[in-house]
Amino acid sequence: MNKLTVKQIKQILDGTTNIEDPIIKKCEDDDRKGVHQLLTRWLKQQEEHHTQQQLFIEMSTYEQSLYKQGYNSIAGIDEVGRGPLAGPVVAAAVILPKDFYLPGLNDSKKLSFKKREYLYDYIMEHAVATSIGIVSAQKIDEINIYQATKYAMKQAIEDLNVQPDFLLIDAMELSTDLPQLSIIKGDSKSIAIAASSIVAKVTRDRIMINLAEEFPQYQFEKHMGYGTKEHMTALQQFGVTREHRKTFSPVRETLEMVSEV
Repeated sequence: MNKLTVKQIKQILDGTTNIEDPIIKKCEDDDRKGVHQLLTRWLKQQEEHHTQQQLFIEMSTYEQSLYKQGYNSIAGIDEVGRGPLAGPVVAAAVILPKDFYLPGLNDSKKLSFKKREYLYDYIMEHAVATSIGIVSAQKIDEINIYQATKYAMKQAIEDLNVQPDFLLIDAMELSTDLPQLSIIKGDSKSIAIAASSIVAKVTRDRIMINLAEEFPQYQFEKHMGYGTKEHMTALQQFGVTREHRKTFSPVRETLEMVSEV
């Protein structure tokens, strides 16, 4: 065993997921601290991967049940951006293939920026179909945020290039002829809804980051339009932009004191 360097052992461990692999026993018997650290890290990674596998299986329950009932194109629907003071509300519709497998898939709010970006790319590459619905701040002010959310969801469904035969929707019911199921906290209970939450979240974040270049004083790239202390300070100092929701209380009050940017 001592003929192998710690670096070589790391390469071997990186290439296996089998707890019965002889390298595991050899690592346990090795007296080098670096080897034991590698083994501890490997065991933790395997445990995490197993946890993600189990979660994925649990979150596939709705989809698997619908497949058994004869449905083939199940669209997950979710939105982001109902709460912010600025920016659009964005909905996504995602149809996953029956054999889709992506451990680590979860509610976008529970994931890091880096993890969301990775999962987004994977979903966009492997999904049967994806679509986005975007409703501007101006439209939100016109029809209210609840109706705007429904509007964005319907837009996303209508723009899919594959016709869904069933809708799994996060905590919302839509007026449509398609059969549907509304699931409370669906983004943590359904892989299709979780996938749509990630697509919607990444899409909206990118919109807000682009808006930050146009309105740098508001730091949209940091708070994504939510009512943080920094955002409220900027509102009071620089006024209201066209991207702010003027019917939302803090913005409405600010309009009474300052002019629109």
